[in-house]
Amino acid sequence: MPAGVFKVCFVVIAAIVNHPLLFPKENVTVPENTEDIIQKMKEREESLRLERLKLEQEMAVQETLTKSSEKATEPEEQYPHDPLSWNFWTALSLVVFLLIELWRQDYQEGTWQDYSIEEDENAVLGKAFKGVFLPDRGTLDSFYERCILNVTSEIARNRELVEGFADDLLEALRSVCNRDADMEVEESIGIGSMYENWRVHKPLACDFIVPFTPPEPYCFKLETCDSRESVPPDKQGYGVIKICWADENSTGCICDKTKLGEDLLCLLHSKMNQSRHNNHMEDLLCYKDSRYLDSDQVMMWFQVALTKAWNKISHKYEFSLTFSHLDSPGALKIKFRSGKTIAFNLTPVVQYADSDVYFVSHFPCGGLAEGSTSSIHWFLTFAVYEKRYLQFVSKILPDSSCHLSCLQILSFIHGKQCSLTGPSSLTNYHLKTAMLHLLQTYPSSNWASGFLEARLQDVLRYLEKSLQEKRLYHFFIGNRNLPEELGIPVEFQKAEPVNLFRPFVLQRSAYRKTMDMFHEMLRNTSALINEYTTHVHVGRASPLNKEQL
Repeated sequence: MPAGVFKVCFVVIAAIVNHPLLFPKENVTVPENTEDIIQKMKEREESLRLERLKLEQEMAVQETLTKSSEKATEPEEQYPHDPLSWNFWTALSLVVFLLIELWRQDYQEGTWQDYSIEEDENAVLGKAFKGVFLPDRGTLDSFYERCILNVTSEIARNRELVEGFADDLLEALRSVCNRDADMEVEESIGIGSMYENWRVHKPLACDFIVPFTPPEPYCFKLETCDSRESVPPDKQGYGVIKICWADENSTGCICDKTKLGEDLLCLLHSKMNQSRHNNHMEDLLCYKDSRYLDSDQVMMWFQVALTKAWNKISHKYEFSLTFSHLDSPGALKIKFRSGKTIAFNLTPVVQYADSDVYFVSHFPCGGLAEGSTSSIHWFLTFAVYEKRYLQFVSKILPDSSCHLSCLQILSFIHGKQCSLTGPSSLTNYHLKTAMLHLLQTYPSSNWASGFLEARLQDVLRYLEKSLQEKRLYHFFIGNRNLPEELGIPVEFQKAEPVNLFRPFVLQRSAYRKTMDMFHEMLRNTSALINEYTTHVHVGRASPLNKEQL
């Protein structure tokens, strides 16, 4: 019996020691021929299983012989049979083999976890929010006046100049495009912090979205990923745009309602069907071998069209126009002869139904962080509703409320911290989303100008909790408590909430870097404010009570 138990233990230990996942060799990388390795692992498991069965048979025979010899030599004594020992070793071996098989499957599916990373995350999460030390009210007022009001005073002038030029540029774009083959561009819409009155970072770039439609007889058929039966977690908040013929479902002709017979032919639709064969979907910016709109092709088309439009009107202006980022459709920069520059973004979008929700191909630099996805998936943007909601709550909040001042200060500190530690996955859009949630949570009286420090603490505490839980929900998707005056489509209010922090679940290195940056920002807040603050006399009027631009 001990020899048999020793053999079973030896087989189990050999399987554990030779398993590549439990004791990997040093400086060895995973080879490319993983299928051969998996096949060899299966063969080894089968041989181990046969060896275990053989050992069990030998142990059973040995046990029988032992009992027979004991009965022959000592017939008077009866030893009770205790199966607990055999059952224990059998169960232990089965459990070990089961664990090895589960670990092998996890490795095969690519879900092997690095527990050292989890320990690092636990260490990061252990830094609970203790509150951030903010300077006294006088210092905070002086900081706001010097670093924010002086910057925002330039917004109105730059915005007026850029709006006029953008309209002229888009009008020239329409004139150089072929109306029978190219996309049709509509009027631009101003969005973002410049139009929500809280931008503090230079350059003071205006963001515009430019809706476009396909030429006749085509139309866009929009489908959100949330409307499908099974939505991958990384595709929540995205959608696809299919290009169809306008009469694909219904031609509107009498031939749809009347059977013409075999000898009769509708001349109108026979010509239309013939023309369809002469058109190719690739010419309409579709992804290869499909009818889905390709965001990369839209970007290239838009950049070429803008270049042609500028060449047509460049003689009218005394400045130059260039692309500041080639990976964005319309990230443009105006450069005057004096050296001064003004940046603005024109982003092509597709309108969702008759709402103010749009499918956006690419986000301007510094906007919402994009996740990696295919070029046929377009993200839903509620930028117009965000601007409208801030205008709505401004009518309800007290005069000189602190909600925009709070967002401006946080955005300023966040930008300075990123300039020290490098770009972060935590963006201004996340800051604004956190503040929108608190605007809906706290009563309007809590946003008076005297509560600025308390609201700053609340937003930072909300962000800390959201980062620890890796969960920050989109403000409009899945939010059923929005006012009806906004006109949010019902299907989005009833949809499942979209977690903006979900990428942190998979991208652990980015998560640790973001948490380190956030905690360092908390520690540096007071120093950053004092660094940009001048001396303030006691009793000076608070600039926070001034009317926002």
